[in-house]
Amino acid sequence: MKRNYGLFTAITMITGIVIGSGIFFKADDVLAYANYNVLLGVLVFVIAAIAVVFGALTISQLAIRTDKPGGLVSYAEDFVGTGTATAFGWFESFLYLPTLGAVVAWASGIYVSNLLGFEDFSIWRNTVIGLIALTFFYAVNILSAKLGGWFQNASMIIKLIPLIVLAVVGLAKGGTGAVVGAAATTFGMDAKSSLAWLGAFGPLAFSFDGWIVSTSICHEIKNSKKNLPLALSVAPIFVLVVYLAYFLGITSFLGVDTVREVGDNAVYLASSTLFGDTVSKLVLVAVVISILGTVNGVSLGLIRLPYSLALRNMMPASKVFKKENKKLGGMPVNSGLLVYALSVVYLFINYFVMTSDAQLHFFGRDVPLCNLDISSIAICVLYLTYIILYVAVIKLWKKGEIKNTFLGLICPILGTIGSLIIFSGSVVDPVFFIYALICIIFIGIAYLYYNKNKAKIVVESDQAYHTRTDTEE
Repeated sequence: MKRNYGLFTAITMITGIVIGSGIFFKADDVLAYANYNVLLGVLVFVIAAIAVVFGALTISQLAIRTDKPGGLVSYAEDFVGTGTATAFGWFESFLYLPTLGAVVAWASGIYVSNLLGFEDFSIWRNTVIGLIALTFFYAVNILSAKLGGWFQNASMIIKLIPLIVLAVVGLAKGGTGAVVGAAATTFGMDAKSSLAWLGAFGPLAFSFDGWIVSTSICHEIKNSKKNLPLALSVAPIFVLVVYLAYFLGITSFLGVDTVREVGDNAVYLASSTLFGDTVSKLVLVAVVISILGTVNGVSLGLIRLPYSLALRNMMPASKVFKKENKKLGGMPVNSGLLVYALSVVYLFINYFVMTSDAQLHFFGRDVPLCNLDISSIAICVLYLTYIILYVAVIKLWKKGEIKNTFLGLICPILGTIGSLIIFSGSVVDPVFFIYALICIIFIGIAYLYYNKNKAKIVVESDQAYHTRTDTEE
């Protein structure tokens, strides 16, 4: 496959997936878990960012050493073991990323509906809009890798407009001092009285998620052993700064009670109050492009994952899914069609979950099925799997292959602590064990497939993938 992407696309892919949807419709959830204490919400943002920033710095040490197709699959294959790589690949390709893409596509329907003037909340309409978004972006990224990359670059720049504008104006015109002062008086009590605020790490994991997707296109990034680690280092810190500014700005301007009341519509209310209906529509257009940029980024990265598994014979019908279409620059079309179909299935599972009247009886609690988020637990479980790679980095440091103690020891330790904290947020979810069981089933099936077919699984050297010349790159 051609080296279609440069450093800027790698950075915009990370920031474009991470900043795009979660911050707009999860900020009120974070505030609710934090007992509507703004400072406690800020603390949760910072802790979650620790997991991402130090995790990304740690993963970058593996990205320096290999740029085979597959990202996480390659890192697990080279530095942990082939069985673990198979499990990583199945979990990421068939559960984690398709559910993430489906939920974000569905969320785009909320803001497209607002933009089109629909006042009622329709789960079915949001699902149809999500289906159109998924179909469009998978088609774009399958037919033209460069076009998908261009949209990712443009959407990242556009999506920053509403965030920065609302952050700056909200902080300037809002009662920031009063909001922060009120939160400071009850901060200790709110943090100690209940551990419910740990639940905020679930929606925050969603808001910060997506940075790892960039590793799936490492073999298509120019000078990837230099550019990908640089992107993984810069982008998460930038995301944290933008998130904190937006969170403080919108809560300061609207007030905590208003954010609690309007929920996902806070961004539209704030923009219309500040700028009027006409300008607020333009802000909403930027928000829609922002969320669609996330759908595009997930699609762009996910298309390559079954292909990377198939190259190693780590999945059934590998001959089918490792085929490259030379007319489309080596694009693995069959791989793309597979994950598109999976994403559509998860999109409609999300619809049936959200429209269900069923009650789950779990540990003496009744939990409405419609309140479940089909993507959040998989995200939190994924952070546990990162720890396996963090340990691998520490082993490289102990062997002397990584000379820098900060990057080889301190970063993986801090990344591990952050991952455990984020995972703790999923444990407080009343149906955690159901979701965890689904994750375990996927991982278990992957290991069973590996054990049955390990004689056929191909473990190729880094050099085997590097048939391109410097000119081609």
